[in-house]
Amino acid sequence: MSAASGRADLEGAPEATRLLGAFAAGLAWSDLPGEVVAHAKLCALDAVGCCLFGAGLPWTRTLIEVIAAEHARPEAAIFGAPVRTSAALAALANGTAGHAFELDDLHTAGLLHVGTLAVPAALALAEARGGVSGRELIAAIVAGFEVGLRVGMAGTHSLFHRGFHPQGTSGVFAAAASAARVLRLDLGMSRQALAIGASQAAGLMAAQAGAMTKRLHSGRAAQGGVYAALLAERGFSGIGDAIEAPYGGFLSSYTDRAEPERLVAGLGRTWETLAIGFKPNPTVSCIQGPLKALRSVLRDERLAAADIDRIEVRCSTFTHKHSVWPYAGADVTEAQMNMAYGLAVTALDGEAFVAQYGEERIRDPRLLAFARRIEAVADPGIDALGPSLRDAIRLTVHTRDGRAYHRELRYRPGSPEDPMSAEEVRAKFAKLCEEAGLGRRADAIAEAVARLDRLDDARELSRLLAA
Repeated sequence: MSAASGRADLEGAPEATRLLGAFAAGLAWSDLPGEVVAHAKLCALDAVGCCLFGAGLPWTRTLIEVIAAEHARPEAAIFGAPVRTSAALAALANGTAGHAFELDDLHTAGLLHVGTLAVPAALALAEARGGVSGRELIAAIVAGFEVGLRVGMAGTHSLFHRGFHPQGTSGVFAAAASAARVLRLDLGMSRQALAIGASQAAGLMAAQAGAMTKRLHSGRAAQGGVYAALLAERGFSGIGDAIEAPYGGFLSSYTDRAEPERLVAGLGRTWETLAIGFKPNPTVSCIQGPLKALRSVLRDERLAAADIDRIEVRCSTFTHKHSVWPYAGADVTEAQMNMAYGLAVTALDGEAFVAQYGEERIRDPRLLAFARRIEAVADPGIDALGPSLRDAIRLTVHTRDGRAYHRELRYRPGSPEDPMSAEEVRAKFAKLCEEAGLGRRADAIAEAVARLDRLDDARELSRLLAA
């Protein structure tokens, strides 16, 4: 960071907006390695599963009611709902639904749940325009993954620590790149799509303490990406160097410690798509490790909640800021973002999935009481491991009879370092469809995603996702 300006040094990012736009415009199906295609399809399956489940949640239903009242041209489906609307509004609804229950994927360095940004934007426009093959759709999704994740990585943890929600800020670039690729915009127009999208980046992290708006950030980013591409297609212009501008650009405004060289390093050679992981539990990502560690202690030592006196967790400053505060039972968002609640419900129920985050369950007096027996502190030793190990934790369970059991995890469950298998991701998808009342359709959707690269028209998948 420059001492004179007090802003991030962006000298390592000349013409980044242009280069990323050129990448999105030029990415061809033939450029994609087989392993990237396979993982992108798995990401798409996970994303649509999250969208289908999230469509039935109260905050998403409220949004869908507002969208339906606008009576927009019915050109794209809202997944799992009996409503068709414009491509931009469909992306808004589906992006919100995908992030509606903290189950969507995560890329550690990029700080993004990128599947529920790129997939809703790409599918909405592919359905609205028609004639987009499954291979073209995959290329568009990967374009969004690669561009959005690189912007997220360049923003670093500083963006988060300043109070911005990466999903709504960095996320708009993923949606814009995917939308531009579906529309087959040329290099100049794709650059403009990213430039226009940059001015729509928004999202405040204070929403994590209890607000429905956290879910909306993802939908607005997806919608913003679609609008950006549609405007660029019509000759509308944005800030040409929107990402790297030294004053008023995305990085200079949202972060103090940018790493601009990450914007284009390895672009088209190092595939960040392969570093996208998945979530086994509907909680903020940094809580996944403590939950796994506690389940291990309960299982291995044959303990019950009644045996536990207190639980201690040592974690990174990132994790502490993201998930540690006195739990009050305000709403589902708070429960999903709060480490004490997640550990309390795991101790009492043995698991933390959909049933554990119902409106009544989160206010159970037993859970509120148990949550007060959990202490988490930021550990400088864990911070010293570096950003790539921000999810590392050390957990100690103290029993009422004086015993202490320790567990240490360096990586979060579901990350590429501790991955969910393809079979586990498919099982999660099937379970979410069942929870959403769509169990009979789950196999057909999964089959369509599996053969997405063989579909002549991506609308075959969209028809299955519509109510």
